[in-house]
Amino acid sequence: MIVILESPFAGKKPADTKANKSYARRCMRDSLLRGEAPMVSHLLYTQAGVLDDEVPAERKMGIKAGHAWLRVARKSVVYMDRGVSHGMSIGIEAANKLGVQIEYRFLDK
Repeated sequence: MIVILESPFAGKKPADTKANKSYARRCMRDSLLRGEAPMVSHLLYTQAGVLDDEVPAERKMGIKAGHAWLRVARKSVVYMDRGVSHGMSIGIEAANKLGVQIEYRFLDK
């Protein structure tokens, strides 16, 4: 089952972003172990040499590309342990507009 995976990405400090990336990898593993095929666009599109999340036009481009996958996803899975970021809120809203099921999850509870 194709799912969109939502988790925080950027942080106020570089250490926060690093922790968020590590958390996103844990979320991806959890999703895969559930038999899902997660699209984790915030890890994919922000790799070195792809898009720069700190450049507003590139961030917008990445968000738009990630949301395109909502048209084929069965649901959006939102991992909540580290809170809901602004980017995650945008993804949740996009899923709602398209009628994509949303499932909220915790890894650490």
